Amino acid sequence: MSHPTRLSSLAAGARDTLPMLVGAAPFGMIFGTLVSAGPLSPWHGQLMSLGVYAGSSQFIAAGLAASHAGMLVIWLTTFIVNLRHMLYAASLLPRVAHLPPRWRWLLGFLLTDETFAVMNGYYRQHPQAPLGHWYFLGSGLSMYLNWQIWTLIGLVFGAVFPQLQSLGLDYAMVATFIAIVVPQLNRLPHFCAAVAAGTFAMLLRDLPYKLGLMSAVLAGVAVGMLMTQWRQRAQTGEETA
Repeated sequence: MSHPTRLSSLAAGARDTLPMLVGAAPFGMIFGTLVSAGPLSPWHGQLMSLGVYAGSSQFIAAGLAASHAGMLVIWLTTFIVNLRHMLYAASLLPRVAHLPPRWRWLLGFLLTDETFAVMNGYYRQHPQAPLGHWYFLGSGLSMYLNWQIWTLIGLVFGAVFPQLQSLGLDYAMVATFIAIVVPQLNRLPHFCAAVAAGTFAMLLRDLPYKLGLMSAVLAGVAVGMLMTQWRQRAQTGEETA
């Protein structure tokens, strides 16, 4: 189905992201309660959601801050955890390469795991969509606003209801990530990246300062990129043969 106008494409992107918004809502609220129970001020948590906008990295940064880790450790940890976005960006770049820089920077900032899942499916169905970037914007903006709202709710109610962290609401985000990851495993680079990351995460789970998670992310990104390059070279060799 095509979306002939900017507004309809924007609305369609937001609409198709609705299931992801539901899954991210408890995650954002729990982050807010985590910040309110730690050494960070509430405005630190909201500013982190506004400027960093990366759920996993925000949780890790808040946890490391609570354990009085150094700024360099926090910065390197969150940087490596976010390296997975390189794979997302590399996958979507051919679809947005024609856009002016202001569009690419904006869409790059709004790119998350959930938005990538929505956009990857959209571009598979509509590879030549002329207004795909408006659909992308609708998906990304809806996810961004959703994250800000639920972070604020968590910050406001976290001090009053600290037991929110123990209600198991974070399972909703686990289910969301399962829904994101499993459909992507039908491609060899994604499958190999998932296997590598999962293996390293299990083997190195006892390392301090989330180093096991950092190593797992780095291994997954490296394996995914290597497999992607290998497939591209194999396809190029077949075409020239």
